[in-house]
Amino acid sequence: MSKLGSLGAKLYRGEVGYDFIGKRKIWYGVSILITITAIVGLVVRGLNMGIEFEGGAVFTTPKTTVSAAKAEEYAEKASGHDAIVQELGTGGLRIQIAGIDTGKSDQIKEELSQDLDISADKINADLVGPSWGETIANKAWQGLAIFMVLVVIYLAIAFEWRMAIAALIALVHDITITVGIYALVGFEVTPGTVIGLLTILGYSLYDTVVVFDSLKEQTKGIEKQTRWTYSDIANRSINSTLVRSINTTVVALLPVAGLLFIGGGFLGAGMLNDISLSLFVGLAAGAYSSIFIATPLVADLKEREPKMKALKKRVLAKRAAAAAQADGPATEGFQAEVPQQDDPEDAAPAGAGPRNQPARNRGRGRPSGKRR
Repeated sequence: MSKLGSLGAKLYRGEVGYDFIGKRKIWYGVSILITITAIVGLVVRGLNMGIEFEGGAVFTTPKTTVSAAKAEEYAEKASGHDAIVQELGTGGLRIQIAGIDTGKSDQIKEELSQDLDISADKINADLVGPSWGETIANKAWQGLAIFMVLVVIYLAIAFEWRMAIAALIALVHDITITVGIYALVGFEVTPGTVIGLLTILGYSLYDTVVVFDSLKEQTKGIEKQTRWTYSDIANRSINSTLVRSINTTVVALLPVAGLLFIGGGFLGAGMLNDISLSLFVGLAAGAYSSIFIATPLVADLKEREPKMKALKKRVLAKRAAAAAQADGPATEGFQAEVPQQDDPEDAAPAGAGPRNQPARNRGRGRPSGKRR
């Protein structure tokens, strides 16, 4: 832990760092590849929409000795549709059949009671119409659209429009990947999934805003210096907040992983799967996009500005002049020749290297000893 803290301090001070911005084309390529994979999975396999969106019925039985696999076979035979059966902690079964006409629920209930050897009066049936699920979906899309608009407005006011655009692209990136993973894994999409998707939007923005805030502070008066380009400072902002982002992401992922792999995997809690998978994928994608997508996009957009182009030109010219001065031949006793600069700030920076002053041969032709 002490080594991690020491690394974080060095990253913050700029003593060490990784060139995230310089390798941004690699990150863009990786993100495009992942996004295309998610879209292909979404198109080919589609989403496994839950009963809340497609309509259907949920039958809950009391304690029974019939296995979940056998009950699933009975339910599909009685309804003619695919069924999902889960064992409850009470020893009963939860039989979910989507896409059926709710008018057939009584008939299906009677057949299940005979197959499971349970009285029909003891089987509880909950019917869900497809219009209710459609209302939920519409409300979710409305909430997502309103959230996106508010985020763009806030970031444009608090920072600038380029950061707002970059954050919006990162959000779309995170949502696309999360939805694509749902399609590839085949998890059922329920209202819990919608809640998880809306929740990860805030987490996705958290790391992004932290980096943007650092970038905003460090780029104040950037045009007045000729040492760093905008990309250089953006890269330093990422490095200075890197350990913090990793720590917060890991701390957030640990309990979510517990819900997904322990609660959902071992205990078979369906609703936990729906929420935890979207949270787990969304948190990981949000941490990735804030470092590898959002900030590099801001650097690309900013360096299209004329004043940032001019700054980059001056910085590169200054570095070339400093390199030429350091590597060029110098005759002992004379100052190395430096090209003339129109702007005093374009001269080589202080401390770039020792300056050789002309030698002063005092007392030339005089004998050694005291001066007269």
